[in-house]
Amino acid sequence: MTAGPRPVRVAERPPTDRPRERLAALGPSALSDAELLALLLRTGTAREDVLAFASRVLVALGGLGAIPRMHASELVAIPGIGPATAAEIVAALELGRRAVQRLAADRPQIMRPADAAALLGPRLAHLEQEQCVALLLDRKHRLLREVVVGIGGIAHAPMEPREVFAAALREPGVAAVLVAHNHPSGEATPSTEDRAITRRLADGAALLGLEFLDHVIVASSGWASIRGEH
Repeated sequence: MTAGPRPVRVAERPPTDRPRERLAALGPSALSDAELLALLLRTGTAREDVLAFASRVLVALGGLGAIPRMHASELVAIPGIGPATAAEIVAALELGRRAVQRLAADRPQIMRPADAAALLGPRLAHLEQEQCVALLLDRKHRLLREVVVGIGGIAHAPMEPREVFAAALREPGVAAVLVAHNHPSGEATPSTEDRAITRRLADGAALLGLEFLDHVIVASSGWASIRGEH
């Protein structure tokens, strides 16, 4: 009986098709479920390379969502997965689960303008240049990410809605946005331009189905909420 052709190994693929190289160049979010699982499996079988093996494992399990509910002994039942690999997969998923839980517990919750001022004031209030920041929040108003969306001079920094909302749309799980910037003059009173950009941001958020919480100004003398003026 003639043996079938040897599967192409991942190391023989172009660098752009190798999970490890793609991870280093593009980050984990760019990899498919099969590619991420392949990094844990590390080797394929006699008939398939590791990427094909990982795809077969996912099909056998009914998708990635089934793995966290499985015991290592259930993974071992899949041909090609040994006890050591099963333990590594279970351990990796448990580490990820714990990291997400602890990250959520550590994230500040922005419920009021004062919360944003307390978070950003110590860093922004005494800068000599204006800096515009967007706080990207989940449905419970917990901070997902803080993004600088504009840097200017002493008197003005650009805050374009497209920069704010591009950042919001790139971040998974964003449901609400709060923007803030500093006044190097030390006076937190909103300007006419501050109020105008706030209206544009509120309108843009409504079109995208995002909650626009506020536009907060911080300065050495204190802070102000533009929405709180109304």
